[in-house]
Amino acid sequence: MNAENKLGRGLESLLSTNFSKDEKSYKLINISEIRANISQPRKNFKKEELEELASSIKSQGVLQPILVRATDNNQYEIIAGERRWRAAQIAGIHEIPTIIKETNNETTSLLALIENIQRENLNAVEEAKAYKEILEKKSTNSDELSGMVGKSKSHISNMVRLLELDEAVLNFVISGELSMGHARALVGVPNAKEKAEEIINKKLSVRQVEKNTSGFKKKKKRIKIKDPNIADLEKELSEKIGLKTSIHFNEEGSSGSLTLYYSDLDQLDDIMKRLKK
Repeated sequence: MNAENKLGRGLESLLSTNFSKDEKSYKLINISEIRANISQPRKNFKKEELEELASSIKSQGVLQPILVRATDNNQYEIIAGERRWRAAQIAGIHEIPTIIKETNNETTSLLALIENIQRENLNAVEEAKAYKEILEKKSTNSDELSGMVGKSKSHISNMVRLLELDEAVLNFVISGELSMGHARALVGVPNAKEKAEEIINKKLSVRQVEKNTSGFKKKKKRIKIKDPNIADLEKELSEKIGLKTSIHFNEEGSSGSLTLYYSDLDQLDDIMKRLKK
């Protein structure tokens, strides 16, 4: 899929790193003046990969400028390229080439997400959280987001649903012990953490998990609100006979059942004596 299918022209131009060192937007900036983007969807950077990139930077330098935007107090915030920035610090580089862009908070967050998705840098949980944040806090709807990141609406929806899983299960996905396919099969399943551990220990395939969990999907229970008149009648009966009562009508409402609750045999004996009178 080409860039035009993934991005609007405005976002595409902002992500572009075509540059000339003579351009006003190009600048060598001291690393200490640059900070990470708090909206960066990628939270995990593998130490080995950073060290490998740092080794390359030591010998070749930073070949691709990072994208930044100016903030307060002559500081800069990363839009795209945090991995290169981190590796440059490990390499002991004091200045890093940058391209300065003018963007607002919303666009910066969106660009960070798009850049990471296009480079396939995110794990499933990071991607899901990024989608959810943009859809909940930004003015972008699911149709627009789908077009921007080059993913179907169903893909985005399925990714966001992963966040319904317990934190322990999500951590298995982050660590790579559980695949996205396994995690998707566990959404809505009771005791998902225990089942996730079983998947890992027994090295079950996604197909096996889907087969084993198909009958355990949670069914949403309908919450019935009791009629206030029935609740008042139950309360009145309970006060008169000294026992908790429950009244249930059938669907037609013409018949039903009356249940009396006793806490010990003495109360049951008292009920029987009353009925015999």
